[in-house]
Formats: sequence, C-alpha cells, structure tokens
Amino acid sequence: MKMNRIVCVLAILHVISSHDPHAFVQTSLAASDYASALTKLLLYFEGQRSGKLPPNQRVKWRGDSALKDGSDVGIDLSGGYYDAGDNVKFGFPMAFTITMLSWSTLEFRAKLKAKGELGNTLNAIRWGTDYFIKAHSEPHVLYGQVGDGDSDHACWMRPEDMTTPRGSYRIDDQNPGSDLAAETAAAFAAASIAFGPSDQAYSAKLLVHAKQLFDFASNHQGLYQSSIPSAGGFYASSGFQDELVWAAAWLYHATDDKSYLDFLQNSGNSGGVKTQLSWDDKYVGAQVLVAKLLLGGKVASGVLYSYKNDAEQFICNCIQKGNNNVRKTPGGLLWFQEWNNLQYTGTAAFIAAVYAQYLTSKHASIQCPGGIVQPPDLAALVQSQADYILGANPKNVSYLVGYGTSFPQKIHHRGSSIVSTRNDQSPVSCKDGFQQWYNRDAPNPNLLVGAIVGGPDNQDGYNDDRSNYQSNEAATVNISPFVGVLASLA
Repeated sequence: MKMNRIVCVLAILHVISSHDPHAFVQTSLAASDYASALTKLLLYFEGQRSGKLPPNQRVKWRGDSALKDGSDVGIDLSGGYYDAGDNVKFGFPMAFTITMLSWSTLEFRAKLKAKGELGNTLNAIRWGTDYFIKAHSEPHVLYGQVGDGDSDHACWMRPEDMTTPRGSYRIDDQNPGSDLAAETAAAFAAASIAFGPSDQAYSAKLLVHAKQLFDFASNHQGLYQSSIPSAGGFYASSGFQDELVWAAAWLYHATDDKSYLDFLQNSGNSGGVKTQLSWDDKYVGAQVLVAKLLLGGKVASGVLYSYKNDAEQFICNCIQKGNNNVRKTPGGLLWFQEWNNLQYTGTAAFIAAVYAQYLTSKHASIQCPGGIVQPPDLAALVQSQADYILGANPKNVSYLVGYGTSFPQKIHHRGSSIVSTRNDQSPVSCKDGFQQWYNRDAPNPNLLVGAIVGGPDNQDGYNDDRSNYQSNEAATVNISPFVGVLASLA
C-alpha cells in the first residue's frame, strides 16, 4: 500500500470530552493543510539569512546584514544563517540544519516537487553550502563561527545595523575540531546528493569539500570548543564519535566508497539506543542511514546490524512500544526536555517518517518489545505530532508562526521584534533595543513566518512571552526536520 493511502486511512477526528481539562479537537488530515504549512516553513530560512540578500528574497522586512564578516581574517565570510533569535553564525548547528534539509530533500524529493517547493528547499540548502565553501578556505581550515555569543546576547539589535563584534573563529591542524569538521562534511555530502539530479558540477564540488573535511576530522581529532571556546557556552559538543560515523554514513551514500563503510564497521561503537537526535547527538541519524543500506540489500555485514537494531529500539521508544518509552504530554506531544523540546519532537517525527518509507518499500516491520510496528503505525505517529504542532493541542495554538488563526506573536527574535529598516532606518542601539522593543508588551512588528518555537511545557502549557527564550525562541535546527515531516504528509 502506498504511503499517501496509508496516511489517508489513518486520518481521524478525535474529540475529547469537554470535562477533560486538556480537552481539544484533533484535526483530521483533510483539515490540516500540510502543503500550506510546508510553504510557510521554508520562508523561515529566508528570514534567517545573513549577508547580501538576493533579488528573489521573499521575506521583505529583512535587509542586507553582516556584509563585512571575515574581514578580520582577510576572507569573505558573508552569508550563511543566524542560528536562532540572535545574530551569531554558529557553524555547528548550521551544518546540522543543512544536513537535515538535504536529507528531507533526498527522501521526499517527489513530494517537494509536486508541491512546488523543491526549488525553495534547494535554495535554502545552497545558502548554507555556499557559505560553508567560503568557510572551508583550505583543506584543513574551517571557520566555525562569526560573532561572539556573549556580546551579542548583551544587545538587542537588528542584524541590519548591529554593532557587536564580528570576530571569525576557526579550526585547523593545530586547533582541531572533529565534531565541527565531520558535521560540516556530512552537510556537504548530503547536499551533494540533493543537488546531483539538478546541478552535477555543484554536487561534485560539494563532495570534494566533504571528503577533505572528513579526512581532517578523522586525522586531527579533538572537541571543537577547545579550539573555539566562544562556542562552548552555546553549542558545546558532548563528543565527536557520533559526527564521525554520521559523516562516514553520508559519504558512503554519496560515493559508494568502501572505505567509508569500513569506517562504520570498524568504529566499534554504533551509539547504543539513544534518547534523541539533535545538533549534538547524531547517532540515531547514522543508525537509520545504515539501516537503509541493510533494508535495501546494499550491504550485508553482521557488524552493521547493531546500527539497525539501535535505530529500531529508538523508534520503539517513540511509538510507546519500547523498554524506555519517550514521555508524552497529556495532549500527546512527544516530550524530551524542557529547553526547545520541539526540536527533538521534529527529529523523532522525521525518523518515523523516513523509516516508514523504508519498511513500506521492503514490506517489512519492526519487532518492538511491546509488539510489532508496521508502517501505518509510524505514519500515525508522524501525523499526530504534526497535527499537534499545527494546532490540534490543548491550547489550540499553532506553534508554527503564520499558520492558522492562533500562533505565537511575541517570539524571542531580534529582527522580528524590532521595526524593519524598510520602515524606519534610524539605528536601534544595543541597549535601546531592550528598552524600546524587547520589553514592549505588543506583538512583534515583523512576522517570522515559518518559525517553529521551542513549544509547550510537559503539561501542554505555553506562554507567548518574548523573554521566554526557553520555549518561545525558534532555531534553524527546529525547522529543518519539519521540512521532511510536512513533505511526507503533504
């Protein structure tokens, strides 16, 4: 049975008794316009752009910014993305964002094309990879950050007229960062596959960078925050072995080069059963990529089955049939942690969506401790999480900005919360931004369409407050997996 038919069959209207304090109406598939949500989602990346904006820029309240990035080291580091509601370019989460966007493109290319969004998705990827090409100025040199988190967070300024320091930070042979280099290698490798059908020359260029960075990461090992201490307080890596196997898996998919498969087989660590997929922990992603090879019959190594088994146990836990099930809120949202929970919900839903496709193509299932899981079960999980985020929740709030009739109006985001330079070019100083805009009890003047905020608490509670950065800030790592999730449903 085809996936779209499976999802349609699963569409239900679920009304919970009004006596329940968490009562809400869950929308059906027909009532949720996933295609419209997907279109809005992709606009978010244009709102996060740094550098010289292109003529086809659709988010008109943004302007050119940080055009002199890299001038302190004599190279052009303009471009790329601001990571969240601030104005720093952190390379580590940016690379994960690009990897996940590329993965979404690989798995759901036909659906993205059918909805007219393949070009916009590839444009979002290219905005990141073009920047990474500049940042990877030599085979063993990678600029991993522009701007300083501490000084940036001390100010509330539009990116168009910020005056905070824009220092450039790098890793190299003497100052390694295996996690950063390997994650950027993964981004290049995944993007090379994404661009293969439409731009073979660009695809080949990306693959050269991917191979060089993987060599750098594996032969000069170390944590990147030891070389870029400024990143440690914001995106500290807990280890680099996961990035190495993640990058090796992507490079094998991109090249069929057995040396990368050998790396996976000889790593000695498939990661075990993980509790999340995130910018800091990529094991689940690597496990699923290896499982795809095994399910597709491309490899048959017994050693590699540990990756597949670990991936499937993670899925069992998400679908509540495992030995360590993921917690759910009373309203049904997968709950991982207090800070920016929807990032982890998004990656879990993405994994369920792609694995449902793998199983469907091979007429396979998962044997969980709590019973057999079939592709329709995974499709139902994906839909339930997407519907919750789009408004089928106890607060009846869409956590996707610009979607539905009720969504966050006061997100924690500098550019969104200050009047656009298109309307008022008067500079807003570091401290004036707090006094005039941050502390205002009014909706943001600019709508950051497509932003998915951190989300509700573990009891489905939510407070739309600009100062609530724990749950009311959006980040690129939140949005990238949902491109695949919504494409799978559209």
